Amino acid sequence: MVSKKLTLNNASGFHMRPASVFATAMAKFQSDVTIDFNSSKINAKSLLNIIAACIKCGSEFVVECNGPDEEEALAKAVELIEGGLGE
Repeated sequence: MVSKKLTLNNASGFHMRPASVFATAMAKFQSDVTIDFNSSKINAKSLLNIIAACIKCGSEFVVECNGPDEEEALAKAVELIEGGLGE
């Protein structure tokens, strides 16, 4: 398992569009991808779970990846989050 602590930096937080971008990208990996936020484990491949978590701009969370392509999944997650999820 690999993980990294990140800060959400896009102004609108994880609303519909950025959550969709993230979930769609994570769904392409075989590994399990989880967002650990406020002591909750969120399935990062689920658009609805990400939106329901109400992760706002400036929030810190940990992305955890576990599986055969975990390094690639984490690298993509970091790229998306640090890049502002396309916004």
